[in-house]
Amino acid sequence: MHEWVEKQVRAVVAERLGVGPEELTPETSLVDDLAADSLDILEIALGAEEALGIVIPDAVLDRLRTYGDLVAVASALVLRRDREPAEEQPPHVVARLWMPRETERRLERDVWLTPYCAETIAEDALGAGPGARLELLVPPDASDDELARVRGRFTRLPPRGVEVTVRREPEAVPHPTAAA
Repeated sequence: MHEWVEKQVRAVVAERLGVGPEELTPETSLVDDLAADSLDILEIALGAEEALGIVIPDAVLDRLRTYGDLVAVASALVLRRDREPAEEQPPHVVARLWMPRETERRLERDVWLTPYCAETIAEDALGAGPGARLELLVPPDASDDELARVRGRFTRLPPRGVEVTVRREPEAVPHPTAAA
């Protein structure tokens, strides 16, 4: 599990800071060696949250000093997430957004529905404008409570002209950690 988390974090940090993955060692200082400022660290955290289905508390961000610290925090949060009761974990969804008046153009995301991801999906739907359709697919074994939780994240969209559908995927939705 730790290796999978480290691989995901490495990809996020390398992409967000424009550094080579080989430059990242546990001792690499985010600020001193990689010249990351507080906004860069926030962007890295948001990318890690999206990739791993975790939420990194602001208080933890303030204490991150090295790449190794970030990997350790992310690993601990993934481990905690996997031990939490299902109702406390962010649900996994496939979100499909169809643009108004276009039958073939759509935006698709396969994500853990963290608060940040839910907000990003909602903003994309609002940006598409009235007449957009948002379909949220959850795994076939999702409970009615999980469907209601997902639906509850998007209640502000229908009054603004965005149709929202939440349903179980008839076939299994690939789980991001399945390859771990």
